[in-house]
Amino acid sequence: MQIKGSVALVTGANRGLGRHFAQHLLQRGAKKVYATARVPAGVDLPGVTVLPLDITDPAAAEAAAKAAPDVDLLINNAGISTYQNLISGDLAKIRLEMDTHFFGTLNVIRAFAPILTANGGGAILNVLSALSWFNYDGANAYSAAKAAEWSLTNGIRLELPSTAVTGLFLGAADTDMMAGFDVPKLDPAEVIRAALDGIEAGAREVLVDETSAQAKAALSL
Repeated sequence: MQIKGSVALVTGANRGLGRHFAQHLLQRGAKKVYATARVPAGVDLPGVTVLPLDITDPAAAEAAAKAAPDVDLLINNAGISTYQNLISGDLAKIRLEMDTHFFGTLNVIRAFAPILTANGGGAILNVLSALSWFNYDGANAYSAAKAAEWSLTNGIRLELPSTAVTGLFLGAADTDMMAGFDVPKLDPAEVIRAALDGIEAGAREVLVDETSAQAKAALSL
């Protein structure tokens, strides 16, 4: 998969890593970039094609697929964190985490899988997290949802043999989602470079930082 000349669609492109993905895809020569968001008016990047997309709505995912039949690179970036624990947390917010990260990502993939296949297979990148592999008290719902999305990523790789499927793992990046945390944060540009390089290399997983590498290594302990 080559970024130059590709037609990419990015979910959650109005801010954070999604906005950086759309920007860097253009800079690296993508022929077209569909930038999607629940509120499309929030997408302010010149040069992109803006589409509305609430990934938790299967009909919205199907509508986006009909509007973008030329996509050969799908970047599932949209996500949330409600900062809920599993026992004491608000169950509606816990469900929202799973509806977004697992079912929302699945909605988009199911809508675009036939398009990717028709366009030669293409590639999918799912933005995951080091928290797919460990838990954090105060955000256990996020960890559970990201662990489910990791399993989803591995499952669709088996079901879509003509499509390259990559999982992106990182700790904290300097985005709006992490603005309230006083911890070392990755430069989003560094994350995007690693992700796009991984796509072009056909990597199954891209571990951006030491946090992710240590978490993955600890799975075997």
